[in-house]
Amino acid sequence: MNVTIHFNRKGSIASFQQLPRLRVLIPVNSIDKSFEKNMNADTKHTRSRYDLSAPVYDLAEWPMEKLKFRKWRPIIWEKAEGPQVLEIAIGTGKNISYYPDGIEVTGIDISSRMLKRARAYITKHDIKNVRVHEMDAQQLEFEDNTFDSAVATFAFCSIPDPVRALKEALRVVKPAGKLHLLEHMLSKKAAQAKVMKQLDAPIHYLFGVHIARKTVENVSKAGWNIVHVEELTSNGIFRFIDAVKPELDKGKSRSSGEGT
Repeated sequence: MNVTIHFNRKGSIASFQQLPRLRVLIPVNSIDKSFEKNMNADTKHTRSRYDLSAPVYDLAEWPMEKLKFRKWRPIIWEKAEGPQVLEIAIGTGKNISYYPDGIEVTGIDISSRMLKRARAYITKHDIKNVRVHEMDAQQLEFEDNTFDSAVATFAFCSIPDPVRALKEALRVVKPAGKLHLLEHMLSKKAAQAKVMKQLDAPIHYLFGVHIARKTVENVSKAGWNIVHVEELTSNGIFRFIDAVKPELDKGKSRSSGEGT
């Protein structure tokens, strides 16, 4: 007989449930949103913006989703190595339909309202291979060397300190594990880049997203070894980034870094 034990926030046993089969669950150090105690103003601002936009988020992105994003999502998820995969900033769950067979995905996001939509999608489609947690990517509540790989799509444009979050991803991925990103960032064309830098602050204030990040550089700063970068548009704004964690674990500590 397979049994799962549920704990309440105080760590006491809340209930028992018999399961038809035993699932491998990722250990979480805490489920009481302890990250909120250390959340700075920038992170609170980002979360508030995504909480606010959650009801219309998918609708607002529908044109780009139809034209570009839905062509790129299956490509990045074909690269995901399992069995245990971390999705950083799962949002409303746009990637879930592209998860390959044979992996168990743990998705995290800082916005409870975005996660509410992701959970509704999971329940509606009876998806068994994904679990979601409200969690800050800058302070992940997972043990070192937990995941076989990590995947994120359009996440590091929004995380306040991207280098710190990338270091956290490095910490929780196993040595020689991979990181696969689909991101938008600063244009490689000087005129566009100048305008994007000027608009970055007001756009971030309104929507919680940065449009002038140097994400390829940030991945390297965090300690990942970049394997491949593919530009998806002529101006280099949209790119695939593939990186690998060095065999020598550089991600043991939760040191922060200044991202751009």
